[in-house]
Amino acid sequence: MDQGPWTVDRGQGEDKLIIAGITFQSRLLMGTGKFGSLAVMQQALEASGSEIVTVALRRVDLAHPERDILSGIDLKKYQLLPNTSGARNALEALRLARLAREASLGSWIKLEVIPDPRYLLPDGTETLKAAQELVKEGFTVLPYIQADPILAKQLAEAGCATVMPLGSWIGSGRGLKTEEALAVIIEQACVPVVVDAGLGVPSHAARAMEMGADAVLVNTAIATATNPVAMAGAFKKGVEAGREAYLSGQTAAKEWAEASSPL
Repeated sequence: MDQGPWTVDRGQGEDKLIIAGITFQSRLLMGTGKFGSLAVMQQALEASGSEIVTVALRRVDLAHPERDILSGIDLKKYQLLPNTSGARNALEALRLARLAREASLGSWIKLEVIPDPRYLLPDGTETLKAAQELVKEGFTVLPYIQADPILAKQLAEAGCATVMPLGSWIGSGRGLKTEEALAVIIEQACVPVVVDAGLGVPSHAARAMEMGADAVLVNTAIATATNPVAMAGAFKKGVEAGREAYLSGQTAAKEWAEASSPL
């Protein structure tokens, strides 16, 4: 990870993902929930090529280091992204973020404010409120949101390092059910767009990248696969292929046939 300017690079110059002034080679972010063991998680992280790893703060057990999920993550190799999973409002999210920084987990935070237990939909109003305060306190904020172009713009204007709109419900594996709204967010974005939640197979990730998303975050589809390590490698390839397709300049879709070898 190298220092660089805070900008969105969508094919201008050397192709790297830059978030809050840090340059990353990989455009695949990884979650750490649902893995059968720390060993499998470590192998999947390696196979994915990911450099940014998100961890639920409620799973961090600093009192028992041998059982702590952080014991399986090389913090010299990966950018740790603690998340506020479990927060139901802005106040709870703020408390969790501050606890993370006090526990020396850094100032990067994946902001999640989810009051809905059935569909796990994020609360945009509370997310914006928490993001504004966290930015004031010096956090690097990556907010998880519904695919709402207006909210995405407001969060970027508030100083968030990225926006992370959902593709579909968390853990559903349904793919890009919000594709039209994602296209608007990507078109208007002045910060990186990370498609987060609902990606079930590598082709879903490839499609997000083909659209111009800057990165994707995947957890359940990898962790619950029959072979998580192989699936992590497959998602790595899907992300890379989708990005290459985007940069290559895709042919326009047509309503009629057109012979490849015209007379």
